[in-house]
Order: sequence, then structure tokens, then C-alpha cells
Amino acid sequence: METETATRWLTDAEQCAWRTHLDVNKLLTHQLEKDLQPFGLTMNDYEILVYLSESAERRMRMSDLAATTLQSKSRLSHQITRMETAGLVRRENCESDRRGLYAVLTDQGMETMQKVAPHHVASVRKHFIDLLTPEALAELRASLTPVAEQLRGRRGRS
Repeated sequence: METETATRWLTDAEQCAWRTHLDVNKLLTHQLEKDLQPFGLTMNDYEILVYLSESAERRMRMSDLAATTLQSKSRLSHQITRMETAGLVRRENCESDRRGLYAVLTDQGMETMQKVAPHHVASVRKHFIDLLTPEALAELRASLTPVAEQLRGRRGRS
């Protein structure tokens, strides 16, 4: 008899689905990273370029960018320092909060984004989107949306 504290082991089907998800996540991320290497970018770099390019005035507070990219403030600071050295971003002081800083996409960063984006989208299509039917993509989105929403709701909580 199973008690409330007993482990609910995964069924064979659940285990297979879980491991397939893990494999796809690792393999796809590895491939997308590999496809960004010729441009001197990592997936983290590209993600930051995307968020900044889509933000008002191509800027975000460092604390918001850290939360959005799920990085610690310290890790993001090192990342931004590296991207500053490459000329992709710059830091600016926040006038309303002396302790606050913005990460700002430079013109060079925007040019890089515009150059790399078509290659990245082609990679995403080749290694993911085009391998699935429109119906499978819709089903995947519907299946994963509750997971994403639940996890977003847990951010910042233990």
C-alpha cells in the first residue's frame, strides 16, 4: 500500500518521455551553441542580445535582465563585461536609482544581432521546427505551457 510520503516512481512511458525531453534539450542546445560559434557568440550572448533588442530603447536594468535570463547578478555581470569587451553592450547608470545599472545594446550589438539572427533562425528551423508538423508543434506548445507557467510562478521561491 502506497502512503502519501512514498515515492511516486515514473512509469516506463513517463520515464521515456522525461528522458527524451532531457536528450532533446541537451542536444538541441549543444547544436544551437555550435551554430553560433562562427559568430563568436554563445547561447547566453544571443539570448541577451535578443532581450535587449526587443526592449524599449534597447536597454534593461541589470537586475531585470538577470531575472529574465535566470542568471545570478554576479554571473550576468561577468557575462556583460565580456560582451562589453566585444563592443556588443555597454553599462549605463540608472538616474532614478544610483545603485542600479542598465545593460544597453550598442549599435555594433544591434548589427551583430541583425547579422546572426537569420542564421540562428535557420538553425532552429533545421534542428527543431521543420522536423515537426504544425499539429505536433501546437500540441507541444499546449503540453508545455502549463509546465512553463507553473515554473515561472515558482521563480524566486524555494
